[in-house]
Amino acid sequence: MTMDDTIPLSRGFIGDMANLDSSTVLARHPTFTAQVLQIKELSSAQAGGPRRFRFVLSDGDHFVQCMLATQLNDIVLNNRVERGHTIKVRQYTPSEMKEKLVVILLDFEVLTQYGVRDKIGSPTSIDPKVNRQGPQPAQATYSNGSTGSTTFYGEQKPQVAPKVESTYSAAPSYGSAAPRPHNYYTIEGLSPYQNKWTIKARVTFKSEIKHWHNQRGEGKLFAVNLLDETGEIKATAFNDQVDQYYDLLQEGEVYYISKCRVNTAKKQFSNLQHDYELTFERDTEIEKCLDAGATEVPQLRFNFVENLGKLTDVQKDTIVDVMGVIKTVGDCAQITSKSSGRPYDKRDIVLVDSSGVSVQLTVWGTQAVQFSANQDDIVAVKGAKVSEFNGRSLSLLQSSTLTVNPDISEAHSLKGWFDTNGRNTTFSSLQSVGSSSMSGRPENVKTIKQIRDEQLGMQEQPDYFTVKGTVLFIRNETIAYAACPTEGCNKKLTDDGDGWRCEKCNKSFPEPVYRYILMFAIYDHSGQMWVSSFDDVGRVILGKPAGEYMRMRDEDNSAYLDEILKSTGKTYLFRVRAKAETYQNTTRPRYSAMSATPLNYAQESANLVKLIQSFDLA
Repeated sequence: MTMDDTIPLSRGFIGDMANLDSSTVLARHPTFTAQVLQIKELSSAQAGGPRRFRFVLSDGDHFVQCMLATQLNDIVLNNRVERGHTIKVRQYTPSEMKEKLVVILLDFEVLTQYGVRDKIGSPTSIDPKVNRQGPQPAQATYSNGSTGSTTFYGEQKPQVAPKVESTYSAAPSYGSAAPRPHNYYTIEGLSPYQNKWTIKARVTFKSEIKHWHNQRGEGKLFAVNLLDETGEIKATAFNDQVDQYYDLLQEGEVYYISKCRVNTAKKQFSNLQHDYELTFERDTEIEKCLDAGATEVPQLRFNFVENLGKLTDVQKDTIVDVMGVIKTVGDCAQITSKSSGRPYDKRDIVLVDSSGVSVQLTVWGTQAVQFSANQDDIVAVKGAKVSEFNGRSLSLLQSSTLTVNPDISEAHSLKGWFDTNGRNTTFSSLQSVGSSSMSGRPENVKTIKQIRDEQLGMQEQPDYFTVKGTVLFIRNETIAYAACPTEGCNKKLTDDGDGWRCEKCNKSFPEPVYRYILMFAIYDHSGQMWVSSFDDVGRVILGKPAGEYMRMRDEDNSAYLDEILKSTGKTYLFRVRAKAETYQNTTRPRYSAMSATPLNYAQESANLVKLIQSFDLA
């Protein structure tokens, strides 16, 4: 017995895959053990998409090409698997790509006890059509790191016959619980080179029906995102298929889908990474999955940025997944597009996380009107667009999804941090630092004298600028107002004797929620100016929720005044909106602080060094 004989390779597995249908292979080999002969990164991976890796696995008798599911990329990138390792594959999907046998690897473990070995046996390529006449010899050797010279399986290109597959051929029927085949194709493995396939996927997003009119006619469409354990793909229905499938497909439900056209993905209309997308056709078959197998399909898949603070390192217009705690929910407002004149509903939400920064997320359309998440909820956003409007911010697209309090480990961790420390944290807004961080140059900060000399805020449209100022004085007579506790309302309450009443909500409450409405003076070396602000900036400057100050004022007014005084003398970068207002026939600019960011003294020092170096001292 040789040392290699002690390694339990699943001999015969690849031969079975070549000659048996997928359901029989999976039943006979729920797992298999193989040796890694090759690991190679595919050069055809689409720019901006996930990296893709090809494996060549051997069962000792034959070798086969494999594609690694992208969620396993870290195993390769961290060098936890190498050529010569033995692996136990715990989950996989047999498939065909471009008339070649392919295994999609979904989960495996490296059997490190066997170490890295030379090639075991003399594995050969296999052709399902001619295998009975004997396997074809491989043309490559293990030592040079290749299993083929002209083609993957060797010099002779195999003539692969189609495999026998169990496909569902009955007419699509909503609510049917008929048994289904188990040899589903993976979404990651879909391409135009397969004709017979069935996927089992969850609808993670469904768009509204869109209508178009142009020179070629008119029509309608809607799109869905489909997810399984290997990836996510977009599918679109046009015209008659809209009527056929729109009510059938519902977000969150799992379906068996087959007989769609597979096209190259139009990346400008999708936020998914798949190289292809699906189009529903007249013969497309869709059936809702009502059996227990529906729970095996993941609910959502995210690729979160590390934290909100890292958004300053992300290029403008990049599509990202983010997660944060809702700090504030703005009112739903309506704006009119300058180009089309059409009205749009929007709602601004402020998200925070453990990075200590806050970022504004704008929700549009129906999502803005129907938005029902509450302050302190966790939201996971898939497919938000990074914007530099008024600093760094996020915007939801029509294809974006927003999930409230998702049942995932990242959300539980963030919730634990917020409940323990986050509620009392002072956050810096990315709206004031986004653009400067992206460019690598210090932002063009205005002095107070420049603001007045340039008459910022005196034009028809408001002006936005950043000013570095020190808080000189805070008016302490009125620093907050009694606000409606209904999430997203924030309207001022009136004390009717029996409670606090909100006219907008038509409700009464035993206690209000106090929100800041500050008026304070700031100064720099060139002058002084008065600035107003609301709750977000008030929390930064005064360091506590407004309710704490109101209770302090009622209990000990001297302590209240002393505490406010402690907040003066501190310097911030203020993002300011200047807008002309007329009072008693006098027009003057009103300055409103949209954000306040404590100074980063290391960055300020670097900026001063650059400023000094820019002077000609010769």
